[in-house]
Amino acid sequence: MTGAEILGEVLRTNAALTEVVEPEAIKGGRLDDNQPLPVVLVRSISIIDRQTLAAETMVRTSERVSCTVRAASYADRVAVMKLLRSAGRAGLTIPAMDDARNISILTAGAGPELNGPGDSFERNQDFTVTYDAPA
Repeated sequence: MTGAEILGEVLRTNAALTEVVEPEAIKGGRLDDNQPLPVVLVRSISIIDRQTLAAETMVRTSERVSCTVRAASYADRVAVMKLLRSAGRAGLTIPAMDDARNISILTAGAGPELNGPGDSFERNQDFTVTYDAPA
């Protein structure tokens, strides 16, 4: 399981966020230009594995994950961004999810406000997802 998959699952099960964004609209891959709004695209930006000299069964990984919010209005985009930030602001810890263990999620900064396709409003919120996974 990757950090992007972990964060996507956490966001799809967040009750406050899914009141505004359908769980199916929180996804990986790419966003279609004419997809109903609002949507959240969850993507891996970078991955750093802890390197050791000894053989280990689990590897500690730190992954930067970016969530792109696309909304029909500026106000909608701001509302979704607040919900995203609240999902990781205080630091979320999860004992296990599939093959990942000792998961922590923290906010890691937001990107610029952008004009999206079809007069939509976009902005990225980054997170650091740290976890242990099989080597």
